[in-house]
Amino acid sequence: MKRMNYMVMKYMIMLVAALFAGGAQAQNWQLVWSDEFNGSIGPSWVFETGNGSGGWGNNELQYYRRENATIENNALAITAKREDVGGFRYTSARMKTQGVKTFKYGRIEARMKLPSFMGAWPAFWMLGANLPTAGWPAAGEIDIMEHVNNEDRTYGTIHWRDHNGNYAQYGGNTPVTVTDWHVYAIEWDANAIRWYLDGAKFHEVNIQNGINGTEEFHQDFFLLLNFAIGGNWPGFTVDDTKFPAKMLVDYVRVYAPGPGGTGVATVYQHCNYGGYAVALPEGRYTLSQLRARGIANDDLSSLRVNAGYQVTLYQDDNFAGPSVTKTADTACLTGDGFNDRATSLVVAKFTQPWSTTLQAENFSAQNGVQVEPCSEGGSNVGWIDAGDWMAYNNVTFPSSGSYRVEYRVASPTGGALSLDLNAGGILLGQVQVPATGGWQTWTTVSHTVTVAAGTYSLGVYAPQGGWNFNWLRITRL
Repeated sequence: MKRMNYMVMKYMIMLVAALFAGGAQAQNWQLVWSDEFNGSIGPSWVFETGNGSGGWGNNELQYYRRENATIENNALAITAKREDVGGFRYTSARMKTQGVKTFKYGRIEARMKLPSFMGAWPAFWMLGANLPTAGWPAAGEIDIMEHVNNEDRTYGTIHWRDHNGNYAQYGGNTPVTVTDWHVYAIEWDANAIRWYLDGAKFHEVNIQNGINGTEEFHQDFFLLLNFAIGGNWPGFTVDDTKFPAKMLVDYVRVYAPGPGGTGVATVYQHCNYGGYAVALPEGRYTLSQLRARGIANDDLSSLRVNAGYQVTLYQDDNFAGPSVTKTADTACLTGDGFNDRATSLVVAKFTQPWSTTLQAENFSAQNGVQVEPCSEGGSNVGWIDAGDWMAYNNVTFPSSGSYRVEYRVASPTGGALSLDLNAGGILLGQVQVPATGGWQTWTTVSHTVTVAAGTYSLGVYAPQGGWNFNWLRITRL
């Protein structure tokens, strides 16, 4: 049933995290189901056979069989093979918990190591339990992880039938070396679905009150794992030299909110949000107060922090000694030199610095440039030559002072841009665009400028062309 029509425009009227930050609370997660694949495949999985209807709705090229799913070194191995079975050139496996295990809300994650070659399409995803009666897409689909071909990128997407009865989808993606082990996860509640890679959030959709017809996502769903070959999304060019190819799954785990209530931050015993988890409201926590909540001394390795809050960890009791402050999720404190070092901590409100982002294609006026589809989603500005420019009217700087201006750019050979206000009346500075290796290979460059409070026409000028432009972000320092 899985269908991916990426020629359909993304359903951009979905509201994302920034519009309702703080509505979700950090959870004290409790494990409710898992398959660790230690020696065997658990009894909750049902295996599909064949090629489905129209290649499972995607014109996929493989024939699914139970025997292509095995256990190797205490991990699930779904092996795709180049062999002729049932009139198809390839075999693989597709497994689901439909009719056995269903879930509504929680944290759903899998640790996976994926193949990467032309024609590969591994996935970890969910479908609404009412699929047999509602059909697709009305039952809803949540794609926790999808990877296609040899891209160094993972995708997270929802598919549904909107309030007008039309097919809709909304997705995000993030860079990743898929051939390494990673934890792919969603956290799903009545307000939102959030996607994580190794504990770092990269995408979020608002489903609060069934906005835009998302009522589908407030019901039970079942899990699926499969490794497709070819199809509408990856295309029909398959590198036969890569077979046999394996999709490896160390574990699949499902968590529900556990006892202990909710908080604005959650601390974890181990890196990548493992071990015990304790949700903490705003407050100051000495060693004795932490121990009363089941947190041992020098025993914290990762944490999640809600938007608008910060956690300060102290090496010594009573908020003394070296410290580190985190304002966002941190998968492992090793890089901060603070792994297993916290003895006391403070959870407090944090005011994010003022920031605004301008999409490059949303210019008020331009000279010489064109708009094109962007590999990071949406559109970017391209065909930028020396002397070209883009203007953005009514950009407000709320106070006088220093601002960091970031530019998302790509260039095969490098170039340069400059920033000005009021059609060049105020010059703010110039930034070099590095050679990134391709027109859709993106990086972020920045500089600091000083601006008097006011509303301006902001201009981006190309003293040297040969670069693409995706967005500009201004942050008050």
